[in-house]
Amino acid sequence: MAEEQTSNVILGIIGGSGLYHLDQLTFVKEVNPTTPWGAPSSPITISSLPTGEQIAFIARHGTHHTHQPTTVPFAANIAALKHLGVKAILAFSAVGSLREEIRPGDFIIPNQIIDRTKGVRQASFFDGTSMVAHATFGDPFSKVFSAFLAPRVKEVLKEATGDTVQLHTDKTVVCMEGPLFSTRAESHMYRAWGGDIINMSVLPEAKLAREAEISYALIATATDYDAWREGEEPVTVAEVIKTLHTNAETSRKVASAVISALHAAVLSKEITSDVEGGMKYSIVTQPPHQKQEDREKLSYILPYFD
Repeated sequence: MAEEQTSNVILGIIGGSGLYHLDQLTFVKEVNPTTPWGAPSSPITISSLPTGEQIAFIARHGTHHTHQPTTVPFAANIAALKHLGVKAILAFSAVGSLREEIRPGDFIIPNQIIDRTKGVRQASFFDGTSMVAHATFGDPFSKVFSAFLAPRVKEVLKEATGDTVQLHTDKTVVCMEGPLFSTRAESHMYRAWGGDIINMSVLPEAKLAREAEISYALIATATDYDAWREGEEPVTVAEVIKTLHTNAETSRKVASAVISALHAAVLSKEITSDVEGGMKYSIVTQPPHQKQEDREKLSYILPYFD
């Protein structure tokens, strides 16, 4: 699979609902890798910045939104990006708001996750192997990466929208199973738990990125108020679509403005040092009890099995 590698692709972008491509980049090539965990949800587009650096982009739900949240091939997406050389991932996601102050159209950089998926998604690269591994996940997003992003995203939003769109940080995202939206009772429960926003796709994406030793941060864009507002109709797809396209356009502006600085920060290890080497001591099963076929499979993403 060496032919798929592109040595200077160290930054990956994952586009969420509505964000299926980036602007102001020069197309280099499209790759369609097949990983030990299957094929990614879309071809990976390699593009270059004006300065020549290359980045990788993948559409989480497919180029034409053909993957529902539960069936997104998360493991293949993360594995493919890691095999290309990616060391940091900036992910985008549409979310519902659980707080009055987080208005539809606002941007959020969360720092915590509450898992409400139902165990039907592959949450670990070690599932089904002869090995057990316990990666640290107390801080599910890279703290240094998110801190690097926040002032830059805030500046871009101010330039692009004035004071119309606000950036919220240090928020908790609830990840639910879907594809149906929340009931009112669930929405109120998530608020009581301390949830600020809700989506269907940050997990297991963030967990798999951690296992692959990839620095991961999320920029979320609010499309609606979920179902907690009494006296109002619950969220519908039609309501979401109204805001989705505007959010996607603003997301493209944000991505275009921060990519160059992000690439430099990855190159200098400024935003990757907190995850590199993190799996070395997370693997509990000792080598004599690790099956060779499992070692070969995991060598696709981790250097400890070469």
